[in-house]
Amino acid sequence: MAVAGLGAPAYLRAATSGVMANDKINVALIGCKGMGWYNLTDLMLHEDVQCLALCDIDKSVLDARSKELSGMQKAKFDLYGDYRRILDRKDIDAVIIGTPDHWHCLQFVDACRSGKDVYVEKPVSNTIAECDVMVAAANKYHTIVQVGQQQRSASLWKEMIDYLHSGALGKIGRVHIWANFNYAAIPHPVPDSKIPEGVDFDMWLGPTPQRTFNSQRFHGSWRMFWNYGGGLMTDWGVHLLDMALWAMQIKTMPRSIQANGGKFLYPDGAHETFDTQSVQYQFKDFIFTWENNAGIESGPYGKNYGLAFIGTNGTLVANREDWQVYPENDEIPSKIVKADHQDHKDHLTNFLNCMKKRDRNTACPIENGSLCAKYAHLGNIAARMSGTSLQYDDDKKLFNSDEANKYIRPAYREPWKFPVI
Repeated sequence: MAVAGLGAPAYLRAATSGVMANDKINVALIGCKGMGWYNLTDLMLHEDVQCLALCDIDKSVLDARSKELSGMQKAKFDLYGDYRRILDRKDIDAVIIGTPDHWHCLQFVDACRSGKDVYVEKPVSNTIAECDVMVAAANKYHTIVQVGQQQRSASLWKEMIDYLHSGALGKIGRVHIWANFNYAAIPHPVPDSKIPEGVDFDMWLGPTPQRTFNSQRFHGSWRMFWNYGGGLMTDWGVHLLDMALWAMQIKTMPRSIQANGGKFLYPDGAHETFDTQSVQYQFKDFIFTWENNAGIESGPYGKNYGLAFIGTNGTLVANREDWQVYPENDEIPSKIVKADHQDHKDHLTNFLNCMKKRDRNTACPIENGSLCAKYAHLGNIAARMSGTSLQYDDDKKLFNSDEANKYIRPAYREPWKFPVI
């Protein structure tokens, strides 16, 4: 892309037109309640970034964030309830997508088409087909993309990867991954209720089926309902599977997937996703195993979430706090490395620097976000077909099962259309 061309971001065009090189980079936030806001505030730690627009379907959230943003910058900004109005603006260089998973694909593709760079929360989408169309869109429009898998920017995890790639652990035969969190089970259902004042619930539903309002399917806990999220498998699975895939240098689909799952801990709970789930990913000479238990917060090695790389010389156990080596023999010493907890800030800094250089090789580009999301979706699809061994052909975009193929691509509700690139 020619820096001075019309396709370049506004701040780069300005820099080539005699404006000071420290001209502001203008961003907007779509989905303001949770991680989206966290992403924006860390991005705005950089003096050359300002926010020109906030978008949310909940007026109470929008008003609260507006007051906070007013205290963070002098620049004026606008408020929107429809993300498309942000994408119409030529003065916005990048958007942060912090909406529920079922909205990521449409908003991402529309942002790419409008010439914006994108920071998109994980998982990149709620289905496998959406992963593919997002990769195609980013490549077609040369979008700078950072996926919110911030562990890719953490010194803790980079050092762990270097250690594993050194071969010190010997032959690794299994990577065990687990995530046990209370929030992922909703033990006590509540009845449907009126749509809260100031909430555009039809817009919140977007391309998903029409449904009545229920507070447990809304802010935060939407992740536990299939139309909007994939439970712990997609919420934590993309982060932890990412580290396993990185460590074992995998960029393709597994040979097969087997899984089982159900609502066993809280059978009468409101959650649709599984509170108890086990998945096995088979490779040529090792396996990944995943487990989640929603509604509890204890787990192996005293950690409620993490990974264990099990090798002939020892076992390496990791989560966001530290990684430790437990020797199996005298070939290696014990070892512990602590986190510095700068990964999220570093991840946003990496995105900003890549925008400035027009470098699409961010710490977590869309291709990697897609790979990790697909692995999480494979686990959920296999669990929804408990007892069936699945193979997924990523070239043909098909499973070896007609029933499993039904989960690949969502049926969008009118007037929304599945993107075509």
